[in-house]
Amino acid sequence: AAMAGFVRELERRGGPALRLEQRAAGGVGCVVWDAALVLAKFLETGACPLARRRVLELGAGTGAVGIMAATLGGAEKTLAFETCQEIVIVVCLKEMPTQQCGMFWALMLVHGKYLTSFGQSLEPLLKTLKDLTGPDTCVLCCYEQRTMGKNPEIERQYFELLQMDFELEKIPLDKHDEEYRSEDIHIMNIHRKQT
Repeated sequence: AAMAGFVRELERRGGPALRLEQRAAGGVGCVVWDAALVLAKFLETGACPLARRRVLELGAGTGAVGIMAATLGGAEKTLAFETCQEIVIVVCLKEMPTQQCGMFWALMLVHGKYLTSFGQSLEPLLKTLKDLTGPDTCVLCCYEQRTMGKNPEIERQYFELLQMDFELEKIPLDKHDEEYRSEDIHIMNIHRKQT
């Protein structure tokens, strides 16, 4: 009963709804975040074509974005990396047979490891992004803007540090899915700066 939760359905234009299980216990990685739903539906609009691309989802949580990318049919391979608890990986893999979505892997990654150890700073995440991107890599960052506590300062620092190596372009709200959009959920298109 400690792992009880509920299923959030995400309607799709061309097929059955995705059924994403959200757990009542297990931390932030067991939540189907609103920002994940917004980004998943943005991918479905076709504004960011996935044909002949490899898709990597960092901070996958329940894997909503990665699962949507895989169901769209164009993505060559979809990998979902979670940075929190092992149970999330089980949730992602458990849902896969019913999703009919082609190639999908769910793995554990600690930002900066393999490529420094994880700390409470932003540097490991930024290092991971730098290690995984090249000149033709498109990074989509979707986040819900928070106004409480340390969140605004962390957000400011993150984007300030990110701009040292990347160019940022905010995707206008009117380009998001008509139903899945919110004034406080932002999608950024991020590319490595040309050197």
